[in-house]
Amino acid sequence: MKELDLEKLKYPIGKFIAPDDYSTEYLSTKIQEIETFPNRLEKEVIHLTDEQLDTPYRPDGWTVRQVIHHCAESHMNCYIRIKWALTENNPVIKAYDEVLWSEIHDNLTMPIKPTLDLLNGLHFRLDYIMKNLSESDLEKTFVHPSDNSENKIKKIIGTYAWHGNHHLAHITTLKKYKNW
Repeated sequence: MKELDLEKLKYPIGKFIAPDDYSTEYLSTKIQEIETFPNRLEKEVIHLTDEQLDTPYRPDGWTVRQVIHHCAESHMNCYIRIKWALTENNPVIKAYDEVLWSEIHDNLTMPIKPTLDLLNGLHFRLDYIMKNLSESDLEKTFVHPSDNSENKIKKIIGTYAWHGNHHLAHITTLKKYKNW
């Protein structure tokens, strides 16, 4: 596989690019993408067989099952990071090793339905909290310890909307390629 093809498989919708302006329209669109992510994901994966769920979306990539579980874990961290930013002054958040998490037994073998249910409840909460953020809330920040970057809540909204769409595209691209 050529390097260009592998890059397209890794980033089927491209890498996240932060906008210059976090307009009300931009944020509303991203919050809606976050709100609808669990239903869009479930529609694509609920009828897959265990063999299909255990298929990597690219060479040396995660399986569909691992991607689904990763989305829940990542988005739980998003929720907690937002809550920290809303309740503490520029807190340093706890990072986690998503690759190591993906290799734990539950991510390799657990059925996807409980994770899809978790995503439904979690995204209801994310949508609810995001729709009720004030202008000053959107400017609140946390520090990511991996690079000491300061992250505003408004950027996190765009990042996690992209993140869901990014992983959903891994699955839909694989399904199209495999003619599932």
